[in-house]
Amino acid sequence: MNEKTSKLIKISLLSAIAIILMYLDFPIIPAFSWLKIDLSDVPALVGAFGFGPIAGVIIELIKNLLIPLIRGSQTGFVGETANFLFGASLILPASFIYYRNKSKKNAILGMIIGGVVMEIMGIVGNIYLLLPAYGMKMPADMLQSYIWALLAFNGVKAIMVSVLTYILYKKVSVSIFKAEPNFGGSGKKTKTV
Repeated sequence: MNEKTSKLIKISLLSAIAIILMYLDFPIIPAFSWLKIDLSDVPALVGAFGFGPIAGVIIELIKNLLIPLIRGSQTGFVGETANFLFGASLILPASFIYYRNKSKKNAILGMIIGGVVMEIMGIVGNIYLLLPAYGMKMPADMLQSYIWALLAFNGVKAIMVSVLTYILYKKVSVSIFKAEPNFGGSGKKTKTV
C-alpha cells in the first residue's frame, strides 16, 4: 500500500471515530442545555498533529457532513456548522504551531492558542451567525449570561480535547503515524507518513 492510500485510510478511520464520538454528547450548563460537549474533535486534532492542519480540517468537515446524513440534523444544520467552525478554530492554530516544529512545548502552546481562538470564535460566531440563524434575539442581560456560558463551555471543551489529544497522540503517534511525538522535549522535526 502506498503512502497516499495509507494516509487516506487513516484520515477516514479518524473521521469514523469522530462521528461515533459525536453521539456521546452531554450538556454541562443546565441553563443552556443545547450547549453539548462531545469529544469528536479529539480524532481531528490527533489527525492534524499527525498529518498536518489540512487533515484535521478535513476530518472536521467529513464528520459534520456525514452526521446529519446518518442521524439527521436536530438543528437545521446550525449545530453542525458550529461544530465545524469551532472545532476548526481549535485545530488549525494548535496543529499549525505543532506541525512547524514538533515539540512538547509547541504542542502545549498550540493547544492553548487554539483554545483562545476557539473561545473568541465561539462568542463571535454565536452572536453574529448562529443565534441569528436560529432566529433568536436575546435581551442584553441574557446575552451577557450566554457569553459567560460560552466562555465556560468552550474552555472546558478545549481543555478536555487538548488533554485527551496530548495523552492519545503520545501513545498512537508511532503506531499510526510512524512518527515520534517529541512530547518528551527535543523539538526536532520528525518525518510522518
